[in-house]
Amino acid sequence: MVDETSIFIGASRKPDDSYQRAEELLLRYGNRHGLVTGATGTGKTVSLQILAEGFSNAGVPVFCADIKGDLSGISMMGEAKDFLVKRAEQVKLDPYQFQEFPVIFWDLFGEQGHPIRATISEMGPLLLSRLMNLTEAQEGVMNIAFRIADEEGLLLLDLKDLQALLANMAERADELSARYGNVTKPSVGAIQRTLLVLEQQGAANFFGEPALRIADIMRTTRDGRGAISVLAADKLMMNPRLYATFLLWLMSELFEELPEVGDLDQPKLVFFFDEAHLLFEDAPKVLIDRVEQVVRLIRSKGVGVYFVTQNPLDIPEKVLAQLGNRVQHALRAYTPREQQAVRTAAETFRPNPDFDCATAITQLATGEALVSMLEDKGVPAMVQRTLIRPPSSRLGPITPDERRKIIAESPVAGQYDQVVDRESAFEILQKKTKEAQDAEAQAQQQNSGGSRWTIPGFDDVLGTGNRRSSNRQTVAEAAIKSVVRSVGSSVGRAIVRGILGSLARGR
Repeated sequence: MVDETSIFIGASRKPDDSYQRAEELLLRYGNRHGLVTGATGTGKTVSLQILAEGFSNAGVPVFCADIKGDLSGISMMGEAKDFLVKRAEQVKLDPYQFQEFPVIFWDLFGEQGHPIRATISEMGPLLLSRLMNLTEAQEGVMNIAFRIADEEGLLLLDLKDLQALLANMAERADELSARYGNVTKPSVGAIQRTLLVLEQQGAANFFGEPALRIADIMRTTRDGRGAISVLAADKLMMNPRLYATFLLWLMSELFEELPEVGDLDQPKLVFFFDEAHLLFEDAPKVLIDRVEQVVRLIRSKGVGVYFVTQNPLDIPEKVLAQLGNRVQHALRAYTPREQQAVRTAAETFRPNPDFDCATAITQLATGEALVSMLEDKGVPAMVQRTLIRPPSSRLGPITPDERRKIIAESPVAGQYDQVVDRESAFEILQKKTKEAQDAEAQAQQQNSGGSRWTIPGFDDVLGTGNRRSSNRQTVAEAAIKSVVRSVGSSVGRAIVRGILGSLARGR
């Protein structure tokens, strides 16, 4: 029924609801991307789970986001429950074997998995601006900041590096405006305030080192199975812009680092983007174009991208056209927009004369879907009404103790736990400020010698000796202290870096 070149999805049904045939995803077309859609509670997570299991068993590493915690059960052996055994019989899955899968848990906040970090420079100005929802003028200042960092050799690794650079730019606003265009203190201040908000939302945990190594999400086990990287995203969903930015950054890093390989017998890595609508919600056209470009080109790197969302209308048309393997669970059609979504979903399938696709979408039961996978020569198969197979791993979340045990035994345990803070923009600018302060003090001391007179009993009547006649500070001292305060105030702040920055820089 199923061989090593395919993943068993389930069994299609004839019009009389009897068994028709096995529905499979051919591994050689696994990098042609895919789409899993359906209303809440219709079985999208289980479809994601069985696809991840199939890719893992084929030796393909998987990266997926766990929005509700349900997907964590893939790390544990499944149990023989009545409804699962019955479904296995219906789809002729024999033998129905239970299995646990090699899982690596990740978490941007470092609470339910290994910490994930990226540097400010890796994120780039485009994605940072998207994350921070900057205006066009503020985005221009952000681009200038990255230009200055490149020209002056300032590493932008964590939040305090960017904070220090922005403070330095505010002090040099007139000089920089003459060279790069308008750099105003209000724009810089607005960016600083946005960074503070991001820090309070937990984004500070994301920026810094050690940064995630792509090789660590592309691991295979000794028995040849692909590791499944599960990102804990329940807390992350409280900041959906950070979630979307991180996923786009990760995809762009893969695009940069992986070589061209063309079509392989199976993918090198598969991504599942749950709640995919967050990637495109309120996104500017330039960002959507970048996503479409990466999705289109990353296929030749051997990477498959699968979007999981409720509504096919959530995906821009240019991106939707790139998705060859499709699983459509039930949709409800009560409102005009929902009715339009049903029609859109039906029109994307190759029609089946045995049933009306639009009608079937509204009548599908839980665990049932319309399935169309790519066949020979990459042609979409005729859509089939399909019962999805039961998973081999556990349904539902694991316990906190089980999660801690898996994290402790992880192949990357200890590699990302401790933050590394090497010399970068913050330290360099702090050093320059100190040198300027020392130089000013030395110049003041030199200017004070030999040209003054005093009256016995009175120190420095004219205020030009070793002591001043008042507590007022000089203009130079005030300027230096202003720089120190500006740079010093950035200590300890951190910000999440933006995605697709490398592409934005013309790579």
